[in-house]
Amino acid sequence: MAPVAMRSVAQSLSGALPVSYWLDDPGKPAAQPALTSDEACDLLVIGGGYSGLWTALIAKERDPARDVVLIESKEAGWAASGRNGGFCAASLTHGLANGMARWPGELAKLEELGARNLDEIEAAIARYGIDCDFERTGEIDVATEPHQVEELRELYEEAGKLGLGGGSRWLDREELRAEVDSPTFLAGLWDTDGVAMLNPARLAWGLKEACLSLGVRIYENTRGLDLAASGAGMAVRTPYGRIFARRVALGTNIFPSLVKRIRPFTVPVYDYALMTEPLTADQLKAIGWNNRQGLGDSANQFHYFRITPENRILWGGYDAIYPYRGKLDSEYDHRPETYLKLAQHFFAAFPQLEGIKFSHAWGGAIDTCSRFSAFFGTAHGGKVAYAAGYTGLGVGATRFGADVMLDLLDGARTERTELEMVKSKPMPFPPEPFAWTGITLTKWSLARADARGGRRNLWLKVMDKFGLGFDS
Repeated sequence: MAPVAMRSVAQSLSGALPVSYWLDDPGKPAAQPALTSDEACDLLVIGGGYSGLWTALIAKERDPARDVVLIESKEAGWAASGRNGGFCAASLTHGLANGMARWPGELAKLEELGARNLDEIEAAIARYGIDCDFERTGEIDVATEPHQVEELRELYEEAGKLGLGGGSRWLDREELRAEVDSPTFLAGLWDTDGVAMLNPARLAWGLKEACLSLGVRIYENTRGLDLAASGAGMAVRTPYGRIFARRVALGTNIFPSLVKRIRPFTVPVYDYALMTEPLTADQLKAIGWNNRQGLGDSANQFHYFRITPENRILWGGYDAIYPYRGKLDSEYDHRPETYLKLAQHFFAAFPQLEGIKFSHAWGGAIDTCSRFSAFFGTAHGGKVAYAAGYTGLGVGATRFGADVMLDLLDGARTERTELEMVKSKPMPFPPEPFAWTGITLTKWSLARADARGGRRNLWLKVMDKFGLGFDS
C-alpha cells in the first residue's frame, strides 16, 4: 500500500474509541449487588454471559419452583457476550463443513436441533420483550479467491445431496454484488434462514432482566473462587460469602474452569473488530446491502462483517491472536497494529467508502477447542455440569448448551444427551510451550495456504488427519 494511502487508513482510526460499540450504550443496566453473605439454592449458575444466563432462564422455565442463583465476576455480558459480531447462527457444529467432517452420521439431527434452537431463541426474545434488534436475515459465505469459489460450490452441492441445502442459495458474482457490492467478491453461498443478526450486549442484558423477572437471584461483581463437595451438594466460595447448592452449572467458557481437569481442553484466542460511523445515504447506495445479511469471507484467516440498524458496518476477524503460553490479560484487549490491518482490509473490500471513519475499535478473548465447537460433561458425581469451547459461535449455540447442562444435571436421557457430539470430548491441547508452538505454526501455515490457492502444507495435512486441522 502506498504511503499516502496508508496514512489515510490510519486517519480513519483517529477517533475510534477503545471499547466495544455494543457496550458503549447509555441503556446499559445497573449492576446487581455483590454477594456479601452465605446463600443456599437448588441450582447455582456461575458466569453471567450467554451460557450462564440461558441456563438460569431455562432452569426457571422448566421448573418455576427451582431456586436459582447466578453469580458473575464482573457484570453480565461484559466479556465475549457483549463484544462479538452479533451473528446468531443455528449451526451447533461451527458450520456445515465442520459438522460433515466430525459427525456425519448425526449431522441431520444436529442441523434439526440447531434450527429448533434458533427458533426458540427468537421466541424467547419475543416472549420477554428483549429489544436486541433481532433480524433473521441470514449469512453469506463469500469467495474472494478462485479456489474458494470451487470449495463453496462443492459444499453447496454436498449439502444438497445430504438433503441439508434447502435454506441455501448460490450466488454468482453478479448476484452477490447485487446484494452487497465489493470488487473483491467472486461468488457466495447464502444461508437465507439459519442466521440472525442482533445486538449482542442488549441480548445479554435482556436475558438478565428476564432471569430477574422469573425470580433468579443474580449477584454481580461476585467471583466464584473455588468449588468443593459439601454434604449432598456443592459449596462455592466467593470473596464475601459462600453459596451452598444442590447442583452447579459452569458457564465460564474461556475463564479458568473451577473443574481443573477441563482447563487443557480450551485455549484463549484474541479477536478484534472495528465499527464505522453511520453511512450516509450515498455511501449506503454505493454498496447496496438492502437485505442486511451477515457476511464472512472464506479464507482460513477470515473476516466477518455486518450492517447495523443504524447503518454502521462492523468489520472483524482475520488477525486472531493466541498469546504466549495462553496468558489471559486485559493488555491484549487492544492491538493497534491489528486495527490498522483490519482498516486496510476494509477499504480494499469497499473502496467506494474511502473517507469513512471508525467510531470504535475493540478486542478480547474467546475460547476455542480442538474441534471448534462446544463440548460438555459433568463432574463431582453428576452434581456439576459444564459447557465450553464454542469458538466464536456461541451467540446461538450457548442456548443449546444450557439445555444440555440442565439435562445432565437432571440425569435425564434426552435426544441431546444421546448425541455423539455431547458424549465425546475434543483432544486436549498439549502443555506449554508446546501448545503455543503448535498454534503459532498452524496460524503461519493457514496464512500460507491462503496465499497459495488453498494448498495445505504437510503440517496442516497431519493436523487434518488427527482432526485438528484448523479451518477458521
